[in-house]
Amino acid sequence: MIAIGGRMKGFVAGAMAALLLVAAGFFFWRSMAETRSAVIVPPPPPPAAAAPTDPVAEPPQASEKTREEKRFDRYDRDNDRRIARDEYLYSRRRAYDRLDRNGDGRLSFEEYAVKTIEKFAGADADRSGLLTPEEFVTTRVVRQQRRNCVCAPAAAAAAEED
Repeated sequence: MIAIGGRMKGFVAGAMAALLLVAAGFFFWRSMAETRSAVIVPPPPPPAAAAPTDPVAEPPQASEKTREEKRFDRYDRDNDRRIARDEYLYSRRRAYDRLDRNGDGRLSFEEYAVKTIEKFAGADADRSGLLTPEEFVTTRVVRQQRRNCVCAPAAAAAAEED
């Protein structure tokens, strides 16, 4: 027989122990997987049939007009079933006229930026022409939350349950 040194015996014993641990872990993992798949969850009971208490109201009927037909009607200001260039540009013209404060048909920078200029003037409490950090905070945009959002009914229902 071949004589194995002390260090070599320790190495071989360590390698054998590691292999045994790996094999034991594998068999343990397999037994856990079989146990989990063996558990059968019974199906939920069928919902009880609700007795009709009130007659269901008819849902509102959609308009016969399509979205594009409604959009066309908004642009067709004289209802002649044709949209002229002036009718097409009407909403832009009204927005431009609101900005053109002096009515000269030309939009200066001050007219264009009037809301921003007024916001700066309102925030500049000490009338220094400069905003301090405390004054600047007052210029932030305050956004309103949508109250009638039906974007995520499942999320709203889950939030109510918590």
